[in-house]
Amino acid sequence: MADEKQKTISASFHKAFRSFLVTAPVMFGVILLLGLFKTYVSPRLISAVFKDKLLQDTILGSAIGSVSAGNPISSYIIGGELLKQGVSLFAVTAFITAWVTVGLIQLPAEAAILGKRFAIIRNSMGFVLAILVSIATVLTIRIL
Repeated sequence: MADEKQKTISASFHKAFRSFLVTAPVMFGVILLLGLFKTYVSPRLISAVFKDKLLQDTILGSAIGSVSAGNPISSYIIGGELLKQGVSLFAVTAFITAWVTVGLIQLPAEAAILGKRFAIIRNSMGFVLAILVSIATVLTIRIL
């Protein structure tokens, strides 16, 4: 019984280790892309894209947030700076929501680990919902 348990643990460890070795290069590439993106794309450059059109700004905010992956704290700081530069609250809310929920940069890693179909559906839904949540949030704030 103990020998069988040891074999199961050993087999599980080896399978997990092989899985890690397969996904490590993809994860390393994702980390490098994130670093390059954060280095070359400034909040000022992003704010130059917005044109004060509600739907267009919201979709653009969601699109830019989708390719700008990072932790929530960074998105709040960038969002605050975008608001200071005159970007609409709709666009900033969509940007922050998509930043946290959609990850196009991480898509190859997510597809390798969780499956291509799942990754594409999850990211697509996250994109659409970022737009809807942004509009609903800002309208709710205006009502209150």
